[in-house]
Amino acid sequence: MDDVSANTEVNKATGKLPGTARVVVIGGGSVGASVLYHLAEKGWTDVVLLEKNELTSGSTWHAAGNCPNFVGSWTMMKIQAYSTSLYRELGAKVDYPMNYHVTGAIRLAHSRQRMEEFRHVERMGRQMGVEFQEMSPSEMQEVYPFLETHDLYGGQWDPLDGDIDPAQLTQALAKGARDMGAKIIRFCPVTGVRRENGEWVLSTPQGEIRCEYVVNATGYRANEVGAMFGRNVPCVSLAHQYLITEGIPELAERDKKLPLLRDPDSSYYLRQEKDGLLLGPYEKNCRAHWTTADDPMPEDFSFQLYSDDLERLEWYIEDACARVPLLGTAGITRVVNGPIPYAPDGLPLIGPMPGVPNAFEACVFTFGIVQAGGAGKLLSDIIVEGESETDSWAVDPRRFTDHVDLEYTKAKAIETYSHEYAMHFPQIQWPAGRNAKVSPLYDRLADAGAAFGSYGGWERADWFPRDGESEHAADSYDRQPWFDTVGAECRHVAEHVGVLELTGFSRFMVSGAGAADWLRGMVTGGLPKVGRIGLVYFASEKGKILTEMTATRLGEDEFLMMTGAGAYWHDRDLLNFNLPADGSVTVKDITSDLATLLVTGPKAPGLMADLAGEGMGHEAFPWLTWRQMEIGGVKVNAIRVSFAGEAGWELHCDMGDITALYDAVWAAGQPHNIGNFGMLALDSMRLEKGYRSWKADSPRTIPCSRAALVAG
Repeated sequence: MDDVSANTEVNKATGKLPGTARVVVIGGGSVGASVLYHLAEKGWTDVVLLEKNELTSGSTWHAAGNCPNFVGSWTMMKIQAYSTSLYRELGAKVDYPMNYHVTGAIRLAHSRQRMEEFRHVERMGRQMGVEFQEMSPSEMQEVYPFLETHDLYGGQWDPLDGDIDPAQLTQALAKGARDMGAKIIRFCPVTGVRRENGEWVLSTPQGEIRCEYVVNATGYRANEVGAMFGRNVPCVSLAHQYLITEGIPELAERDKKLPLLRDPDSSYYLRQEKDGLLLGPYEKNCRAHWTTADDPMPEDFSFQLYSDDLERLEWYIEDACARVPLLGTAGITRVVNGPIPYAPDGLPLIGPMPGVPNAFEACVFTFGIVQAGGAGKLLSDIIVEGESETDSWAVDPRRFTDHVDLEYTKAKAIETYSHEYAMHFPQIQWPAGRNAKVSPLYDRLADAGAAFGSYGGWERADWFPRDGESEHAADSYDRQPWFDTVGAECRHVAEHVGVLELTGFSRFMVSGAGAADWLRGMVTGGLPKVGRIGLVYFASEKGKILTEMTATRLGEDEFLMMTGAGAYWHDRDLLNFNLPADGSVTVKDITSDLATLLVTGPKAPGLMADLAGEGMGHEAFPWLTWRQMEIGGVKVNAIRVSFAGEAGWELHCDMGDITALYDAVWAAGQPHNIGNFGMLALDSMRLEKGYRSWKADSPRTIPCSRAALVAG
């Protein structure tokens, strides 16, 4: 390990710990400082930041500090564009010196596919006021004369890219927050938390502090702090290395810095650092730390690094030297190999802590320097206003469900790191962490040839490849190999009848003497009558869509609330955190108890009639009604609804009975030409019908009053 701490002695806390605060932010990196700054900027000045060591002592101090706008996520582009805009004026705004070099950046494309990715992001940026420009090889050489371009397809220019000093950024945010009245207590670790009388009580060596809200902004220690709240934060520390060369005469002679260079196809970034160069690869054989009993997280790793491990980077160094031969003329003066926190999908956690009231997360930032400014703005909006200006589901901590344990997080984090610069082609699902949740029907569908996708951790059939077809998505933005087969599945359902397992719905039983009145006050419209179902919307105080659920009314005060697999934590918290204090309503999570088949198509009523031994047409079993019945000896709740837009039923049964139910439906369906179909076909058919998908088509930015218009 490389210890660069100026003082290894135990430091005394700096500043007196107040007894109370409105908000306590735990963690003094760039993100924690930004949350504090933006809360104070919104007028919440009774806020305190607690840092166990010195500001920036975690991952911030050793970060490379690159500040790109390029990213393939709407939410992240918004966050990063806000950050770079803030950083350009922050030094003057808070009167603090900052080294922020807006050099511009070139992104290299080795292929047509990569240029298509660049053009996609360019069009995204145009909608947000972020300008990217295509470049030819000759144009790239004009601004980067040391670049070899003979084998390049093209490139992209980001005029506002650059790099910033992470320590100066953090100190500037901290100074701005202090100037507005916020407090920062260094060398004051949080050692425990408890909930008392609707407040959080945080224990420290200085004593206790009470607060209304608390924020976990502790970087790679997020899981350690999260455990105090009973929360398993999906976070793994990966070793990221970059090297810095000695001074290069050709760079010393220039009157301006070179643009930052990124070669995503070779997976590295390269930038000028003073008169030398800084090279940072994202290697395929990356390494996770602190995940096993024989490699525990140290009690203190402040201002420390891992040992150098340049052998892992050998190929990338050689490739970069071939691309920029100037790099190969200089020796290496320093190697930085430090911990970078990773979530399974590589995106940060910004928002409410799942299952914990008045607690929030702003942690697990892979690119924390460029995202710190926007993250602080986003979380301060959520805390102060109750919601953000834009939909933030991509970074919401509740996007991960209960299958995300340490092993899953480690596998996905390593996979994500090694694909950091990979192209994210349509429907690509990488293999790590799969089969986290499967129903008893999984093997039967696999034997039938299903190609599966993961939905909130649940494996569902995406499509059924025909003989000779590859089940893997192609590395292409062109038509995928499933196009014709999925089209055939859609036509089969539209002309005959199909069956699809939809196990994984998030399900909550809401009951009690006050259930109907409580739900009536929670949703925007009316509730269905007993024996019927309805789609209900939950709105924020500003009238924006929070979520949608299917409400099946089993009795006057008994409702089965169903929502998407990925909405599990979000919707569970929405129900549980708003329960009346008098105990008149209870919410029971039955997600793992039940399984579901969708039987749909014009021949579905005939098939169901054969199974039921009675008529199942529209008059006998109207749309949006439900009834209990027995199919093949299996007790079933049959609901007359189909997300495919055809005649159909959802059949809900105990999880252990799903295979017997499928066999009964399949056998009875033979005279009706029944066929399997998958989620890709369902998605196509629901789009054709105009049925919305939560978040994909109903983001939080849409008012409930416009929800019906969004469907077209």
